[in-house]
Amino acid sequence: MLKSVNRVLLGLAGLVLLVVGGAVLATGLSWSVPSWWPWDGRHDVLLSTADRTRWRDEGWWWPAVIAALAVVVLLALWWLLAQLRRSRLSEVLVNSGDGDGARLRGRALEGVLASEAEALPGVDRASVTLTGRRTAPEARIGLLLEAHAQPAAAVADLTGEALEHARASAGLAALPAEVRLRAVKHRAQRVS
Repeated sequence: MLKSVNRVLLGLAGLVLLVVGGAVLATGLSWSVPSWWPWDGRHDVLLSTADRTRWRDEGWWWPAVIAALAVVVLLALWWLLAQLRRSRLSEVLVNSGDGDGARLRGRALEGVLASEAEALPGVDRASVTLTGRRTAPEARIGLLLEAHAQPAAAVADLTGEALEHARASAGLAALPAEVRLRAVKHRAQRVS
């Protein structure tokens, strides 16, 4: 969801900046601008004295301006914090059975999952990234399949062996995974 929000917000900001910048550039170069455009000359100001003092005496004006700016600042801070949030899971909480629990490093579980996936028949390389929450991790797995590998068999082996071992050893109720498959680039075999 974060990627789609980023794309929409950046697209809207870019579109607004492009339109406003193009219109200001057209005005500054004395090109013809639409009749509704508020500035029509090179020496026009953004806000005239009358525009700046128009709402000064109204009791609702300054609270409305401050509230709108506060909302904009809070949304910008939320967006910034969402960018800084780590997408990779640093640790997984493991139920140790004594009520205390234990913490398993996310990189350790990723390494074990990757090495177990690489040991499967038909898999050349594997990469694993854990995401989600500490109590409910999710795995993103990339498999590079060898030329002779069957994708359905590789995914079935991964699900039945590597993911099941990781789920059972960490004491998780479920370990959902997104698996992306790619094939090793190879030359066509010659038949003689």
